[in-house]
Amino acid sequence: MTTVVTEAPAVAGPPARPAPPAAPAPLGRRRHRADRPLLLGLTALTALVHGVNLGGGPVFGADEGTYLAQAWAVREGVGLAHYTYWYDHPPFGWMQLAALGWLPDLALSARPSLVAGRVAMMVFALASTVLVYLLARRLRLPPWAAATAVALFVLSPLELALHRQVYLDNIAVTWLLGALLLALSRRRHLWHYIAAGGCAAGAVLSKETVVLAVPAVALAIWQRSHRSTRAFCLTGFVAAFVLTLSVYPLYAALNGELMPGGGHVSLLGAWFHQVAGRHSSGNVLDAGSDAYRTVDAWLYQDPVVVLAGAAAALLALGVRRLRVPAVAATVMSLIALRPGGYLPAMYVTQVLPFFALCLAGLAHTATVLFRRGTWAPPRLRRPVRAAALVLAAALAAGVGASWYDGNRRLWREDANAGYVTAGRWVREHVRPAQTPRIVVDDALWPDMVRAGFAPGTGAIWFYKLDLDPAVMAHLPGGWRDLHYVVVTPMMRQRPDGLPTLTEAITHSEVVAAFGAGAERIEVRRVLTELREATP
Repeated sequence: MTTVVTEAPAVAGPPARPAPPAAPAPLGRRRHRADRPLLLGLTALTALVHGVNLGGGPVFGADEGTYLAQAWAVREGVGLAHYTYWYDHPPFGWMQLAALGWLPDLALSARPSLVAGRVAMMVFALASTVLVYLLARRLRLPPWAAATAVALFVLSPLELALHRQVYLDNIAVTWLLGALLLALSRRRHLWHYIAAGGCAAGAVLSKETVVLAVPAVALAIWQRSHRSTRAFCLTGFVAAFVLTLSVYPLYAALNGELMPGGGHVSLLGAWFHQVAGRHSSGNVLDAGSDAYRTVDAWLYQDPVVVLAGAAAALLALGVRRLRVPAVAATVMSLIALRPGGYLPAMYVTQVLPFFALCLAGLAHTATVLFRRGTWAPPRLRRPVRAAALVLAAALAAGVGASWYDGNRRLWREDANAGYVTAGRWVREHVRPAQTPRIVVDDALWPDMVRAGFAPGTGAIWFYKLDLDPAVMAHLPGGWRDLHYVVVTPMMRQRPDGLPTLTEAITHSEVVAAFGAGAERIEVRRVLTELREATP
């Protein structure tokens, strides 16, 4: 008997599952790839806006020359200042300028020193541009809103005029923005908060008034950190901030200059002078006060960002994601407008990036509410949206035209032609070996040192003639030991109580003059016969 074996029919199994799709790139990487071209374009725009006619406008300022001279002193190993360092500001700001001094020297060795200093300041302008954009993204704003914040910050005529100049405030703002970026880190790593404390201390050591915005950094850590580790994060931030900041009083203590005393400068004495000893700017509501004139100058250059930004900061306090820049802007604005305080013209530089973030953030918030469409009946939504777009475009066009007019002056004017020509004339006609002492203002002092005059005793900053005993020790004959005085607009605004300078100008003659009116610069030679005949 034969057995036939047949194969059982194959049982159909379940259908094959399709291969799973490739996992999408992490959200952070996708955002990074999307943001990179926009950020590069905004950085290039910043370089273009700041680089055009960099030395032409605005006019050289007194503080610019002072900080650049102090950076020269650090770079050359003279000390923390070109004269006696009296703790007027922490030195970290001009230490950074000294570290960047090689950058403009590569191509601008023949240009005025302040132009080279402004080239170095472009590093901080570019860094602040990048940080404002990234900070806006950390605040969960879309790319268009982040770009709007950068545009408000970069294209404002007020910001452009102040950010071009060699001011410590611009350096401090860069560190402050870096601290906020670390405090809002998505990773919530303890070392990020410690680094934020170090950056916040770097900001304060660059310009002490930035300490007013440090609570905003602490608020950012409070919002972003996890509840279970919040105490550790804040402790790490405070410890890093205090320990880094303590280097400054420790330096003063080691030099025996922490407490006030006879015969030496002191850190606490300088602080008391800055807080209570400076001349008050008055009340901003008083039309005759310095504070009123300062704020009026801000509004003349850019009323949009100043007024709209201040209003936006108050409104943004009610939006959680915008509360960090809103707190920084509000606190710093209230301190600036307090009656009886001292209000310098460059103070607004510290507030402008936060005004820009609040304005861009509120624009995004309004756009989100508009898209939801719960504010009006369906048949009215489309025409109202169209009208809103037309109104927004008209406002943007008006603001852009106003900003173009303000920025065009900075791009075309040559406000420093007199300084440049006067410095060139002195280098070509005055020999330091024959006439070794020349009195100049802050802006010309670095150029005179480059021309060969001895720092401090040959090239003499006019304030020091009567205010620094170390200088007077080299001038036993007072004004009779001087040879040239370069009288500039800064020098004409000198305070009373400088008799040596006044006598030197009185007993001198004009040998060269540049410019006209209030901007006139005179090179005056102290008359030898009067120096010898006057008892």
